[in-house]
Amino acid sequence: MSDGQHSAGHLALGLPVRETLDTTSPAAWLALDTGVRILAAHPANRLPTRNELRGLPGGPLGPASESRLALALCHPNGRVREAALGRATDAPGLLPLVVVRCADWAAQVRDLARAVLADATGPELAPAAPLILLLSRRDRGGFALRLLERVLRDGPGPDVGALLTHEDRAVCRFAHRIAVDRHLLTPAELARRAATAADVRIQVLCAEAALAGTGADGYDAVVAPLLAARSPQVRSAGVTGLRRTGRHGEAAAFLADRSGLVRACARYVLRQGGTDPLPLYRSMCADPTRHPAAVAGLGECGSRTDVETLWPLTSHQLPAVRAHAVSALCALDAVRPDRIRPLLDDPSAVVVRATVRALRPYAATLDTALLRARLMPDRPRPTRIAALRLLQAQERARARGAYPGP
Repeated sequence: MSDGQHSAGHLALGLPVRETLDTTSPAAWLALDTGVRILAAHPANRLPTRNELRGLPGGPLGPASESRLALALCHPNGRVREAALGRATDAPGLLPLVVVRCADWAAQVRDLARAVLADATGPELAPAAPLILLLSRRDRGGFALRLLERVLRDGPGPDVGALLTHEDRAVCRFAHRIAVDRHLLTPAELARRAATAADVRIQVLCAEAALAGTGADGYDAVVAPLLAARSPQVRSAGVTGLRRTGRHGEAAAFLADRSGLVRACARYVLRQGGTDPLPLYRSMCADPTRHPAAVAGLGECGSRTDVETLWPLTSHQLPAVRAHAVSALCALDAVRPDRIRPLLDDPSAVVVRATVRALRPYAATLDTALLRARLMPDRPRPTRIAALRLLQAQERARARGAYPGP
């Protein structure tokens, strides 16, 4: 028996709604809606009738009556659901079921539910936001979402603010979009949210909005928090913000960032300030121990003349430098399979992964027996995985007719 059937059965016994299901869970309300219909298939289960609904006392309902009304709002008979909606205002705790009925297949039930929901205010609708967003994926589920958006856009700011920290990711994103559009958060607040949010979409939304609302004097309050963020998307926005605040030269500190996106933004900002990043990269690569990712940056903006600098770095003592050197050679289209193949046996997994990416376009030219030998159990796991992937690439090349086989 499903959770929805359990909940429906308990409601039929007169147990209060709040003791029967998790009223904060959208899934629980939808499961109840399904569970009641399953319950109705068994004649022994007595569900509410239209006459029973007419006999309910006026005004706020008691727990038992509220439970019966909840069952009626999920009843398989559309006339019973319609009659239950006429009493829905007597049980504010059942507003989620009114939201469900706004997407009802029966037009009369759907229209009445929408009329009831249209009278709800922001504080009443906001708790149902997770359910509204979930139902918006249904064919007839857009009404409640449009109503919620209109109420939050036109209502007081605290209604939106209460949803900004909601545990439901979709609700949190929805609330942040409205808060940004309504300018409810200052650039400094947006920057802090971008730097601390766990969701990438919220990070990007807040970072872009923070920069759009700041000027040349916004470094300390806006740009600095963005630059210190762990997220590469947020750091890249911060680096771009250096241009807005006239601090182009400070982008040099991010040329060797671990993120390629941040490195690209740093190069752009430096060029906008009149500085060529290539000499800086070449200087850092003379001793890449302090800035391993500078090696990757050299490949991203260097030329064929830098290839001879990169090859010796494939045997550098630091694994990060070796891996970035391989990636840089790929970026410059300077990979030599015979010279780079020994790195498949590198003790560092990150180097082996970079080597696989470099060799995959040349998989058809590799020695199959050599790769199969690296599948043996005595080989390190990264090496075995690398050999398997390259053998699979050979098979795909053979299927395309690009490789005649051993």
